[in-house]
Amino acid sequence: MDRTHVIGEKIKSLRETKEISVEELSARSGLTVEQITRIESNIDIPSLAPLIKIARVLGVRLGTFLDDQMDEAAPVVCRKGDADDTIGFSNNSSDARQHLHYHALSKNKTDRHMDPFIIDIDAEGGAQYQLSAHEGEEFIMVLRGRLEVNYGKYDYVLNEGDTIYYDSIVPHHVHAVEGESAQILAVIYTPI
Repeated sequence: MDRTHVIGEKIKSLRETKEISVEELSARSGLTVEQITRIESNIDIPSLAPLIKIARVLGVRLGTFLDDQMDEAAPVVCRKGDADDTIGFSNNSSDARQHLHYHALSKNKTDRHMDPFIIDIDAEGGAQYQLSAHEGEEFIMVLRGRLEVNYGKYDYVLNEGDTIYYDSIVPHHVHAVEGESAQILAVIYTPI
């Protein structure tokens, strides 16, 4: 089940609860009013960078947009098959098509500081993309396929079993090696 449409609704609900106008969210996040309106209206499939900027302004974790419940403080066990629900992102692809499918592994853990995901990455066939940056850190392990990570002015090709850990403030982009699909374990930390 793809729950991408829920994200826009949660952002709008949180923004309104905190009495923040679209214009104020725009000014504080660096996103345009149009971008925010399109994300809240579920017209655009957002990449992680704008979501992280919105989360920081709203004073919530990135995972809050993906959580089913917001009141569970106990440990969370995610059994095989529990993470079958996916949320799709474009990851700054210039054609904005959905090609990253996130399986949240801790969506009911509300007091967490990290967001772990299994991410299925579709073969792109040479799609254009833009580097993005946001506060925090990311850890990635390639579970299947081959991954290319553009990080600043460097490119890294990772094979199955390889890992990379980096500061997200450096402009970066993660995608499968052209013509292939991949699956990764990603843990994203973003300070609130």
